[in-house]
Amino acid sequence: MRGQRGCTATSSTMRFLRTAPIITAPYPLPDDPMTVRTRVAPSPTGDPHVGTAYIALFNLCFARAHGGEFVLRIEDTDQARSTASSEQAILDSLRWLGLDWDEGPDKGGEHGPYRQSERMEIYGAYAQQLVDAGKAFVCYRRPEELNELRESRRAEGNSTALKPSDLLLPPEEVEKRRAAGEPHVIRMIVPEEPGVCAVQDMLRGEIALDWSMVDAQILLKSDGMPTYHLANVVDDHLMDISHVIRGEEWINSAPKHQLLYEYFGWEMPVLCHLPLLRNPDKSKLSKRKNPTSILYYQRMGFLPEALCNYLGRMGWSMPDEREKFSLQEMQDVFDIQRVSLGGPIFDVEKLRWLNGLWIREDLTQEQLAQRLVEWAFNSDQLAAVLPHLQPRMETLSDFAPQATFLVSGELSLSEEQFTALGLEPEALLKTLQFALWRLEALQDWNRDTVWEALKSLADSLGIKVRDFLAPLFIAISGSRASISVVDAMGLLGPEMSRARIRHAIEVCGGVSKKAVKRLEKEYQAL
Repeated sequence: MRGQRGCTATSSTMRFLRTAPIITAPYPLPDDPMTVRTRVAPSPTGDPHVGTAYIALFNLCFARAHGGEFVLRIEDTDQARSTASSEQAILDSLRWLGLDWDEGPDKGGEHGPYRQSERMEIYGAYAQQLVDAGKAFVCYRRPEELNELRESRRAEGNSTALKPSDLLLPPEEVEKRRAAGEPHVIRMIVPEEPGVCAVQDMLRGEIALDWSMVDAQILLKSDGMPTYHLANVVDDHLMDISHVIRGEEWINSAPKHQLLYEYFGWEMPVLCHLPLLRNPDKSKLSKRKNPTSILYYQRMGFLPEALCNYLGRMGWSMPDEREKFSLQEMQDVFDIQRVSLGGPIFDVEKLRWLNGLWIREDLTQEQLAQRLVEWAFNSDQLAAVLPHLQPRMETLSDFAPQATFLVSGELSLSEEQFTALGLEPEALLKTLQFALWRLEALQDWNRDTVWEALKSLADSLGIKVRDFLAPLFIAISGSRASISVVDAMGLLGPEMSRARIRHAIEVCGGVSKKAVKRLEKEYQAL
């Protein structure tokens, strides 16, 4: 024990703290009789990510291969960042790829509701059940105290994972803070003595994880919202999820989840941790090095069949090793044991090659013409573009040159286009980077919200809006003479607009890691 330095705990809690059990959860063999139910549980807090589609694809294929069911659940406990538009984008993007589900927020089902924000009373009751059983505790620790405790542990050369004994406060102090109405959370009890948690994984076998790295995880936040860890376990149990197929970034959380299943007395689903998607340089896939939004690839003109095909090749292969296959063909022969644990490389150039095969081999000219119309020349798209171009047209042939950048992907930019503006290189990169950060934080995207975001940023920097927008004109349209840049960004959408600004930053020499840290401090001070 480390002394009375944190939250209160019951005598049964104290007995548990002295032990560090080795917990092993056996997993059923593939031929065990069970109803296979898998799920994907994205958070509606931004653009729909290709990683979400990757996880959804493998969950769908596994369920179909075993005659099971696939569930879509929305994990919207982050109320500050979750939006209805982001949720709809997730649903639309997955359906565009052909990844449909049996139960979900738009379809319903007997295990609903399928949005965590609509299940709040459920989580609170289960959190209190753990408190009453001495498996969790109410913690009144203040943020500054938590920081001090972590720094103290770091200075001692220990893990910064806080244990229950770190968080214990004298009973009189707990009562004082409770009476004052101070914010509190509910944390789970975790072992403190040396030991390991043995987690079984379908692909990796037994994984031994050290309890010393597992902190007294918050289960219920001060606003009453559950954390991922509590909501994930409760929902998977109540929705009868039999197999949890997720990314390997959740391996370190498995001991907490396994412990919660033991506390509740529930059977744990079979775990399977898929390898993370990687950039060509082997780093974790990120929007700073690779476009990650499904909407970007849709806007670029990739076929959904090709993108789904490519995601199916991420760490998995067909029995005959062919690279081009349909979703149905993948489902027909799917065996999750064919997943390779090496980090699959998401290479946009390879995706372009595969997309070209689909265009040439699977579409007739009539079908290709129809795809082009549906993609860029549909009536809704033309209705949005023409008000901006009609005032600039004298002949019908004027349309194509002026609309080219609106139906293009990555523009052919040169550094000379930007240096012609007369800005110092550092000031130019700062303008583009600050604009990118502001637009990445923009959740409600339209012409007016883009304008307000950029104008307020220019005002904060003391720069005339016209001068601030000048490099963005080039980044977005490839020219200084085009329709209003904010109108253009409204038409292009967030994914393509942000991608073009990132491309412009690279064309102008890029921002080093050292410069990013300096600029981040300056940006946060605005």
